[in-house]
Amino acid sequence: MIRVFGLAALGAVLAIVAGALAPAWLVFTMTKAIAFGLVALGIVGLMRGGLVSFGQGLYYCAGAYVSGLLAARFGVSEAALLLLIGAVTGAAAAALVSPLIARYRGIFFAMLTMALSMVLYGVLAKATPIGGTDGFNVPRPSFGGWTPGPESADLALYVVAVVFAAVAAALCRLYYDSGPGLVALAARENELRVEYLGASVFTVTQRNFILAGGLAGLGGALNGMALGHVDPFFSYWTTSGEVVFIAILGGYASAVAVFGAALIVELVRSFSGQYFPESWQLFLGIFLLLVIIFLPRGFGSLWAKRATGAKGAGE
Repeated sequence: MIRVFGLAALGAVLAIVAGALAPAWLVFTMTKAIAFGLVALGIVGLMRGGLVSFGQGLYYCAGAYVSGLLAARFGVSEAALLLLIGAVTGAAAAALVSPLIARYRGIFFAMLTMALSMVLYGVLAKATPIGGTDGFNVPRPSFGGWTPGPESADLALYVVAVVFAAVAAALCRLYYDSGPGLVALAARENELRVEYLGASVFTVTQRNFILAGGLAGLGGALNGMALGHVDPFFSYWTTSGEVVFIAILGGYASAVAVFGAALIVELVRSFSGQYFPESWQLFLGIFLLLVIIFLPRGFGSLWAKRATGAKGAGE
């Protein structure tokens, strides 16, 4: 545990230093990457159990809307509090539907999650009191009572985002390596055998789904603050699909690789908007195909192989 949190703290310090030296546009891009990386981290937990959700936009959107409304309508401005509220909202929403979702597998699981996400999109698009299809603006957050100016607000939010991401990655790493977390890997290979051994695949799926919902809500609240705006598109199926893309690139072998994958996607999106806006999806798709062919377990498998090799050499 000490080693995991120590590495997380070191990574956070390095990321904060890099952010302090980076230009403003890159800090904003890295903050968005962290937001999507948090959502993808939850999908990674589901992937470890052999499941993929195409409806994480529901919990991502729920976290963004609840935290955004509290900031815009009720004057709640503390960034850390709003992020926690977003995480709790996402986890609560996932807990409500998890008894239904956890009963399904494969394509039925994926399609049901996407359908629920699109239901929320339809409801919010017609909810004119909170902006309808246009959504609403989210005011700049404060940090411990301090409200920074426009030039330093993005960097302050980035620092908070790095801290939350480091804690989330460390906790997920500890959970994945724990007994309940390893049951998901066993269920991925043979659910029937896991049931015979006395573990409940249904319970494992529920737990991972709620965790994924909480991380999605956290990412939604963060991106809402970073963009200064939220709208129903947060719950649209293409938003969920982009996060699945990131999760596949990162793979389920590492809790950190998803953030690197998210940064790659955001950088490609940023540059493509300027240089080849009509074909950037093609290049990103080719890149994904290459990763699937040569690294079927994602970028994270590179770290996992090195760690396994180092352990074997030490023994």
